[in-house]
Formats: sequence, structure tokens, C-alpha cells
Amino acid sequence: MKNILKKLLPVPLLLYIKKKHENIWSGDYNNWQEAVKKCSGYEAENILQKVKNATLKVKSGEAVYERDSMLFDKVDYSWPLLSALLLASAKNKGRLEVLDYGGSLGSSYFQNKKYLDELEFVQWNVIEQTLFVACGQENIQSDRLKFFYTAEEFISVKGLPAIIVISTTLPYLETPRKILNDLLTLRIPYLIIDNTVFNYEPRDRITIQTVPKKIYDASYPCWFLDYESLKNEVKKTYEIISEHENDNYIYLDGKKIQYKGFLGKLKVL
Repeated sequence: MKNILKKLLPVPLLLYIKKKHENIWSGDYNNWQEAVKKCSGYEAENILQKVKNATLKVKSGEAVYERDSMLFDKVDYSWPLLSALLLASAKNKGRLEVLDYGGSLGSSYFQNKKYLDELEFVQWNVIEQTLFVACGQENIQSDRLKFFYTAEEFISVKGLPAIIVISTTLPYLETPRKILNDLLTLRIPYLIIDNTVFNYEPRDRITIQTVPKKIYDASYPCWFLDYESLKNEVKKTYEIISEHENDNYIYLDGKKIQYKGFLGKLKVL
């Protein structure tokens, strides 16, 4: 039965069942620092090492797909993300330049590599934490996959990309709304927010996410942002082309929360 469940159920639900309905997202904190004091953090070397080892196995072909340092024998595609990438490429005569904000060691690049390899030109650029960028530049980087410390550094070297990808990232930034607004001012032609959890209430909320030890031993603050107000901020700069729900979901306060996002196209001034 256990093996059958593993094949049939998505990872978040498996974790939910295994924890016997114990929420791994909990709390309602007044500010980010209050939550940080009760967490072990995400920049720990042991976490980076696990992500690095898993990514290298994907890069070498020993594994098919990596997410949060866990290896899988089948790619879990985000079809809305892949559609957005192919749209941006089609609008650019088969060329695709991506700014992947918070892209770990290139998870989304390797996730979609089978399709990206069919394009005439691909340049995937990850913006990440210092430790991840240094590791990526030393161990993962290739002609198609690059790592940068800031969006400004990337643009100064490469210029504006065709699309900015923000997948699963906003909840883990201390100031997600400020960073998003800064990215909006870059006026990149397309923007996709993908695979992101939002609050079930019309307000922003800070929780603590405790990662199951089978993945790695860590806890860190996690935002559940208000979807509508964030989307309205984006709509000042981008036309929302489509909204979508992803397959994965989690539980907060016993309520099911579906991962979701939307695709935006830059408005003409």
C-alpha cells in the first residue's frame, strides 16, 4: 500500500499523511525577524550540499528530476510555466533568455531541459543567495545555465531577458513585495509567478515552515501573501494573460491551499 500511495499521490499530500495531519506550516508572526529567531534557516551548508549533490546527478543524467534536494525518476512539469517559456521564445524568434529569480541550482532549467533543448537559443540565468551562486558557478554552470548574485548584475552583463520566472520563491523572501516591485521596474517583457502558495485570508501572514527530516533538517519563515492585492500590484505594469493552479497543494490551519500563479505581459507605455 505504501508503494502504491507513493505512485499515486503528490509529494505534499504524502508528507501530510505521513505527518498524521500535523501541519508543517504553522504560526502567525508579527514580523519576519520574530519568526527567524525560532528557525534554523535555509543557508546551512548541509542543505546546500544536498541540493548540490542532487543537482549534479540530474546534470550528469544519473537522475531525471530534482526538487528541494529530493530526486525523482519522472519529471513533474509545471505546464503553465513551460507554456510561458515557449510563448516568450516564440515572440523572440526561437530565442529564450530567462531570469530565474530564486532558482536554486537550476531546478526549473533541468526540469524543462527536454523542451528547452529544442529551441534555437537558450540562456537561463539564476539569481540566488550568495552560497548558492558560488556553488552554481563552480559546479553547475554551463554555456546555457549561469548564476548571478543580483538582477542588476545580470542585466549589466546580459541585458534584459525575455521573461522573468518567480517560482516558489516569494514566500521565502524577507521583503517579497518590495523585491517584486523592484523587479517590475525592470520592465522585462514577460513575467510568470508560478507554483506559489497564498493565504486563504485577504491578508499577508508570516508562518514557520518545518521541513520533514527525510528531506533535510531545517525550518524557516514563510509568507502566505494575499493573492489579489499582489496581483493588483503587478497589473499596474503587466497585463495578466492567464491565471493557473498547479497540481501541488499543502495545508494551513487544516485548510487546503493550492499552489498557483499567473502570467503577465508588459504593458506598452
